[in-house]
Amino acid sequence: MAEQFLDTDALVAAVDDGEFDRTPAVVANAHITGLSVARALDAHGVPVIAIDQVGDGLAYPSDAVEFAGEVRYPLDDPQGFAEDLAAIADAAGEVVAFGCMDEWVHGFADAGVENVRLPWENHVSVLDKSRLYRRAEELGVPYPETYFPSETDPDAAAEELGFPLVVKPARKREGEEAIGSNVVEVVTTEELHDVLDAAAAAGVEVMLQEKVTIATGKDRSLASYVPAEGEPLAVVGNAAVRFPLEFGTSCLVETVDAPEIEARALSVIEDAGYHGISEAEFVYDADREEYVLLDINTRPWKWISLPVSVGANLPYAAYADAVGASFEPGELDDGRWVYLRDYLTLLSTAEAFWDVLDTEDWMALVSGAFEEGGELTTGVYRPSDPAPTAQLLDTEFTDREYYCSC
Repeated sequence: MAEQFLDTDALVAAVDDGEFDRTPAVVANAHITGLSVARALDAHGVPVIAIDQVGDGLAYPSDAVEFAGEVRYPLDDPQGFAEDLAAIADAAGEVVAFGCMDEWVHGFADAGVENVRLPWENHVSVLDKSRLYRRAEELGVPYPETYFPSETDPDAAAEELGFPLVVKPARKREGEEAIGSNVVEVVTTEELHDVLDAAAAAGVEVMLQEKVTIATGKDRSLASYVPAEGEPLAVVGNAAVRFPLEFGTSCLVETVDAPEIEARALSVIEDAGYHGISEAEFVYDADREEYVLLDINTRPWKWISLPVSVGANLPYAAYADAVGASFEPGELDDGRWVYLRDYLTLLSTAEAFWDVLDTEDWMALVSGAFEEGGELTTGVYRPSDPAPTAQLLDTEFTDREYYCSC
């Protein structure tokens, strides 16, 4: 367990003094997703170094993290981040990198540090949404009706789509910085041009897209690790509950059997030549009466501990390939994942929401028995590793707010 979140120099010194019996993993950012990745790697004895721009995340106090500390943020200072990463890698001898948000994935790749192993290839070919949708078009994979301002006059596109419509950046986090969100809904021509002007001023590529009539609770996402050689390791999850209910982040996810979703997602991933961890997100379009591809995240994501819990330890599979170790996942089980912070908020505030967990589920959660077996796992709460939950409670009731919900 990292005793504290260190500044960069202290982190490098601590890593330099450390002794590792195998290559450490560097995990960024150090919040909910980073915590799940750290726990997945620690289950196989991989030492974890958690890095972030701030120390308010939930991962660093976990028993699964050996060292934790500050680095310069790749969106603000890419060269500074590369220098910090190189110093950490040199102190460790060699590291395997796991980026838990897009900017960290790009940051690791762009840094080009020789002794940092990247357990992925060709991420831009699918992480960039403009490339993603063009590839889906070529492969016949359904996706929302989309227009690119570089190819179609925005007013003409808006007339075809009708209002409301959504504006999406090609690159998620860069778009959030420029236009305030990775999905902006606009209802008038004036609002549309305000968003387009802001994107143009920041040099951010965007696209115009129909607002899909989403059937709530029917989402499907392929969680996978696609190696350079061999068969993909894959699990399909259904975000049965979101927070907020209609368009929020995943709150309760369960495994489902959906071979058509797996086939569609893998066709795009393999055509792009992408190797690594990814989440391919589909929603059910109630108007078309079919699933459409929204996004592919070429990195770990919030509920990645679900596939881990059912036998598909995607982070360790990626790590093992990166260092030449062996990993046999075995037969996969069914499972469910819940992020209790959001789920309990829904129960206490959303009148239309009814509890989908039963008494046995709650007994397993309260007692901690869910850690010993059964189908249920959690995003943060683990009685065997209590410090992240304590960190969440410390920050929940203060004016500090972590910069990323994942």
